[in-house]
Amino acid sequence: MRAAILTLSDKGARGERVDESGPTLAAWLKERGVTTVQSRIIADEFTEIVAVLTEWADADAADLILTTGGTGVSPRDITPEATLQVVERVIPGLGELMRIRSLEKTTMAPLSRAVAGIRNRSLIINLPGSPKGALENLEAVWATIGHAVEKIRGGQEDCGGRFTK
Repeated sequence: MRAAILTLSDKGARGERVDESGPTLAAWLKERGVTTVQSRIIADEFTEIVAVLTEWADADAADLILTTGGTGVSPRDITPEATLQVVERVIPGLGELMRIRSLEKTTMAPLSRAVAGIRNRSLIINLPGSPKGALENLEAVWATIGHAVEKIRGGQEDCGGRFTK
C-alpha cells in the first residue's frame, strides 16, 4: 500500500514548528509494510488543502491519504471542510469510530470533526495534529483500512464472514 501524509500547520509551514506527526505516522506505517510516497506541510488554508488533496488523489499518487491537523474547533481548523470539498463519497463510520475510541482516552474526543472519504481510487482520512492523537486515531481504524483500500481500488473479493471479531 502507498500512503501520502499532509500535515496542516500554520507554524509548521512557516518553519516555526517541527512536524512530528507526519514522521511519526510514516514510521508507524513503515512498520506495517506501507510505503509513504508523498509528505508535505502546508498552512491551514482551505484552497491549498483542497488543491493538494485533489492533486494527490487525481494523480493516483497514493492508495491512502492521511491528513494530520486542523480537525478541532479553532477558527483555523478547516481540514474537514476542505476534505469534504474534495471527496466524492464520505465514509462516516471511520470518523465515528475514531471519536469513540478516542473517548476512551480523552473527554475532548467529541470535539474532533475528522472525516474520511473517497476520491477516485484514494481513501482520505483526517487525523488530529498531535503525534499521539494521530496514531491513536489511525490505530482505531487500521483493521478496516486494507479492506477499504482493496475495495476502493476495484477488488472483487467477497468480505462476507472474512472480517469477524
